[in-house]
Amino acid sequence: QVQLVESGGGWVQAGGSLSLSCVASGDTFTIRAMGWYRQVPGKQRELVALITTSGTRTYGDSVKGRFTISRDGAKNTVHLQMNSLKSEDTAIYYCTADTVNEYNVQYDYWARGTQVSVSS
Repeated sequence: QVQLVESGGGWVQAGGSLSLSCVASGDTFTIRAMGWYRQVPGKQRELVALITTSGTRTYGDSVKGRFTISRDGAKNTVHLQMNSLKSEDTAIYYCTADTVNEYNVQYDYWARGTQVSVSS
């Protein structure tokens, strides 16, 4: 199993910046990728950013050019730098880890979520 603990987030005015971090523990050797999704009440969860253990990054269209994801493999940590924030970035952000175990079974782990609020 993998445990995920997030930190960061909070409130900021539009145009400002915030950062998120997520630390993984447990069976971290099973992790293939980590990142964030976000969700607004009443809407589907959407991709924010993912990064694989080899460093390949994927961003949601709405955050490209504004958000940057990075990883510290030695610390099993990923960071999300969010710049030029907009009111529509307001959501609960969930850290996730994509894993595959020794039986080649894929499983996604999720953190509890952290609130990001951007005022216009």
